Amino acid sequence: MDARTVVIAGASGFLGSHLSRELVERGHAVVALTRRPTSAPDESSWDPYAGVYERDVIERADVVVNLAGTPTIGNPHSKRWARQLRESRVTTTRVLAEAVADSDRRPAFLAGNAIAWYGDHGDQPVTEASDSRGDSLMTTVTRDWQAAADPAVTAGARVCFLRTAPVMDRSAAPLKQLRLLTKLGLGARLGDGRQRMAMISLRDWVGGVTHLVEHDDVSGPVNLCCPTTPTNAEFTDALARAVERKAFLVAPGFAVRLGAGPVAGEVLGSIDLRPTVLEGSGYSFRDRTVHEVVRTALA
Repeated sequence: MDARTVVIAGASGFLGSHLSRELVERGHAVVALTRRPTSAPDESSWDPYAGVYERDVIERADVVVNLAGTPTIGNPHSKRWARQLRESRVTTTRVLAEAVADSDRRPAFLAGNAIAWYGDHGDQPVTEASDSRGDSLMTTVTRDWQAAADPAVTAGARVCFLRTAPVMDRSAAPLKQLRLLTKLGLGARLGDGRQRMAMISLRDWVGGVTHLVEHDDVSGPVNLCCPTTPTNAEFTDALARAVERKAFLVAPGFAVRLGAGPVAGEVLGSIDLRPTVLEGSGYSFRDRTVHEVVRTALA
């Protein structure tokens, strides 16, 4: 595998930092886009809200990755949080997509996104060919987020949409909070617990995106999730067993809808997700089931 130059927006974040480390260990060169002035050789200043970036950095890139955006954990009833959630993702994606389209080399563009794009599909298996349903907050955000990459698609660049399931690791949300609650005996299934709850271990997310960096034959939507999607009840039980506690509590659906507000659709909706594209392109998952994901995440 030839070494590649990978430009990453959001490289200092949880996912970006782990991805950067893995790529460097595999012999690739990583350039982090940063909002502050810098002269470091592995960093480049940009201001997405002003449309400012170093064109020669994009021109030298083999792959551009966008993981930038405000935290998804916040006050779901806050209009400011919802606005920043959308604008931070749409703006950074659009600026980088236009940068890719305007370059001579047309580097590949791996555009961050989320599985909320699909919306509630009940018990139906969901692959990259499935449609988008509903109008919950995150579903509408992910549609705008994906559409912002259109300039790169139109220009003929290789574009992958990283439809990411919640990434499970003990050091980050959502597992950090859920682990603490479960250890305190407050673990609870949500509603009837039958909704499918897609997820992925951190090492498989990093491995999957690294696979996309290194394989030029993959483009379009890519589901980043473990191959077997558990129900919420199965996840709740697996986590309780892993921390040697019982989880008898139930958060009623009406209470979840009241507390989660505009993101209740993501909490109670069901997406029986399959990583069809990744597996079809030869990626081998290390954590295939909820028990393997939880065990690895808590290790």
